[in-house]
Amino acid sequence: MRVHETDRRSFNSVAPKQLTFLLMSTAVASLMMAGVARSQDAGNIQLNTIVIDGDSNPVGPDKGYIAKNTLTGSKTDVPIREIPQSISVVTREQMDDRIVDRVEDAIAYTSGVTASPWGVDERFDQFLIRGFDVGTYAVFRDGLPQKAIDFSGFKSEPYGMERVEVLKGPSSVLYGENDVAGLVNLVTKRPTTDPFYSAYAGYGSFNTYELGIDAGGPLDKEGVWTYRLTGLLRDGELETDFSQNDRVYIAPAITWSPSADTSLTVLANYQWDKLTPNAFLPVANPAFPDLPKFSRSFTTAQPGFNDFDANHGSIGYLFEHSFNDAWKVRQNLRYSSQDTDYRHLYYSSMADDTTMNRTLFTVDETATIFSVDNNVQYDYENARIKNTLLMGLDYTRQTVDGHNGYGEGPTLDITNPDYHLDIESPAIYVDRKQTVDQIGLYGQTQTKFDDHWLLTLGGRQSWVTNKNFDRLSDTSDTQDDNAFTGKAGLGYLFDNGFTPYISYTESFSPVIGQGSSGQTFAPSEGKQYEAGVKYEPDYFPGTVTGSVFEITKSNVLTPDPVDPTFQVQTGEVRHRGFELESVVNLFHGVSLIASYTYLDAEITSSNIDGEVGNRPALVPEHQAGLWAKYTFETGALEGLNVGSGVRYVGSTYGDNANLIKVDSYTLVDALISYEKNGWKGSLKASNIFDKEYYSTCSSDDIGNPMCIYGEGRAIKATLSAKF
Repeated sequence: MRVHETDRRSFNSVAPKQLTFLLMSTAVASLMMAGVARSQDAGNIQLNTIVIDGDSNPVGPDKGYIAKNTLTGSKTDVPIREIPQSISVVTREQMDDRIVDRVEDAIAYTSGVTASPWGVDERFDQFLIRGFDVGTYAVFRDGLPQKAIDFSGFKSEPYGMERVEVLKGPSSVLYGENDVAGLVNLVTKRPTTDPFYSAYAGYGSFNTYELGIDAGGPLDKEGVWTYRLTGLLRDGELETDFSQNDRVYIAPAITWSPSADTSLTVLANYQWDKLTPNAFLPVANPAFPDLPKFSRSFTTAQPGFNDFDANHGSIGYLFEHSFNDAWKVRQNLRYSSQDTDYRHLYYSSMADDTTMNRTLFTVDETATIFSVDNNVQYDYENARIKNTLLMGLDYTRQTVDGHNGYGEGPTLDITNPDYHLDIESPAIYVDRKQTVDQIGLYGQTQTKFDDHWLLTLGGRQSWVTNKNFDRLSDTSDTQDDNAFTGKAGLGYLFDNGFTPYISYTESFSPVIGQGSSGQTFAPSEGKQYEAGVKYEPDYFPGTVTGSVFEITKSNVLTPDPVDPTFQVQTGEVRHRGFELESVVNLFHGVSLIASYTYLDAEITSSNIDGEVGNRPALVPEHQAGLWAKYTFETGALEGLNVGSGVRYVGSTYGDNANLIKVDSYTLVDALISYEKNGWKGSLKASNIFDKEYYSTCSSDDIGNPMCIYGEGRAIKATLSAKF
C-alpha cells in the first residue's frame, strides 16, 4: 500500500466534522440569540449567573477556586482535610478562568505535578506525579479506570469535566492496579436541578476555531428527571507545519431521582479526534556541529501521513441507594471503546550534516475497557465515635486488538525538504489480541473519635490475569498475578482548622514478561510514607496544605547481568520530597493558587553501570507555580477580570545516565475578561513571552542528542453567553 498526501480516510473524517459543525453552529447561534432576546426583554436588569451548587454538584459545593470535599480520596463524600493523604482539586471555575484546552493545562499549577513533560503530545494525557512518569496510565474518570491500552489513550476533553482531582501517592487499596505515583480522577459534568444554558465561540492561535454548548436542568415539574448536554467542536492546527488539532465531543447525561434516597445517572460521550503527534528534533553536537537550530514549526513528516485518528465513546451509569441513615449501596459501571489509526514518520538520526534518517511507525487497533465497582457503606455513630465502613468488589476488563508496523522511512534533506514523497507502509511486527482481567476485593474504615482523632485503615486483595494471543507466531500465553495492598492513616482535627496527619500507603502494578529462565515477572510494588498538615482557617476562605513524603518503587526491570538480552527485577527508585500548596481568596475579588514542590529522586538499584545514585530522567528538583485573578465587583470596571500566572520547572536530565541536561524554564500566562448581563468576552495567552525551551531531550539511534520543544505562545479569544 502507498500513502500520498490525501488521507485514506478523508471522506469518513470530514463528514462527521462538517455535520457536527453545522448542528453546533445552529445550537450556539440559537442559544446566543435567545440570550440577546432575554437581555433585551430584561432592559437594565442584570441576569444572574447560574451557579451549579448544592445537590447539583456530586461532591460540592465548590466555592470558586476552593473545594472542601472529595470522593476520590476515600470513595465516600468527606472533607479533604479528613483524608490522610495529599489531594489537590481543580474546580470548574479554575478551568474556566484559565480556559484550559487539555487535562495537562488544568493541573499545571498543582503541586507535585509536572505537566506535558514530552511537550504538546495530543495523543495522550501526559504528566508526572511526584516525579513518576505515569500520564494516561494514571487517569481515572468518575472513579473508574480510563487508562491507555497500548496506543489507545482515551484522551479526555476538559470542557466536559466538573472538576479534576489529583490523589498523590500509592492508591491501589481503592483503585486496584495502579502506579506508585497516584492518579488523576476526572469528574464528569452531571445533570443539574437548576436550569441553565450556555454556549461559546472561540478563535485562537494556529487558525483554531471552537464552538461549545453546555445546558442542563429538570425535564419534569417534580425534578425527578434532570439532564445535561455538553458538546464541543474544534477545527485547528498546532504550531508544527502540516499539523491538525480537530475534535468533535458530545456528552449527554440524564439522572433519575425518584426519591431523596435513590438516584441513577446515565453518562455517555462520543469523541472524534484527528491530531498530529509531536517528535524529537536533532540539536548541534560534536558529531554534527553545523546542524541548524530548527524552528518549532519544523516537521519531520509530510502532509497526509503523520496522523493520529481516534474515535472513542463510552456509556455507563452511577447508581446509589440509601436503605436508611446507616446503609448505602453504590454501583458505578462504564464501557468504553476506541478505534485508533496512528501513523508516524519521525526523526531517528542524522546520516550527515544535511540528511536526516527517519523511521516509520503505524498502529491500527481497537481497545475496550469495561469496569464495574460495587460497594456498600455503613455509617455508625454514638456519643464518642463516628465510623464509616466501606466494603467493595470491582472488576475491570481491558482488551486491545490490532497490529503495529515499524520500518525505515525515506531520508529528508533538511536544507531543501521534499514533503511530497510516496511512502511505503512498514512491515507488521506486532499482531495480537491482549486481554487483562482484574478483580479486587477491598475494605476501608474511617473512624472519628471525640470529633478530633481520625483513623483510616484499608486493605485490598487483587487478582490480575493477562492473556495474549500472538497472530504472527500463532501462540498464546497467560500471566496470573495477585497482590495484597494496605493503607493506614492517623490525623487530628484542631478547632483552629489545623489537621496534622501521618499515613502509609501501598500500590502494585503487574509487569508483563518473562526472565531468562522463563519465569514471569512479579508485580512492581510501591510504598509511601507521608506526613503533613492541612489548614482551613475560619477567618478567610482558603486552604493551605504541606506534606513530606518518601516513595519507594521496587521490582523495576533492569538488564540481566548474565544475559543482557533479558531483564531482571532488581531495579529500585526512591523519591523523597516536600510539597506546599495554597488556594485562597485573600480579600474581596482576589483568587490565588500557589504551589511549590521539591523532589530528591534517586535510582537506588540498577544493573546498568553508573546509574545507581543518579536522578531519574524527566524529574525536576524544584518546581513552583503562582496564579492570581482579580475581579472588579463595583464601580465603572465592574465585571472586569484580570489574571496572571507564573510557572517554573527546574532543570532535568533526559536520561538515567544523567549525561543529557535539560535547562529549567519559566513561563508566564495571562487572562483578561469582561462579563455583563450573562455575556462574557475573554482573552488568554499561555507562555505570553514566547519562551523557547525544551520539554525534554534524549539520544537518537546513534547516541547524539535530540530534543522536543515545549509549547510556544498560544492566544485564545472566546465569547460566551450564560442564561
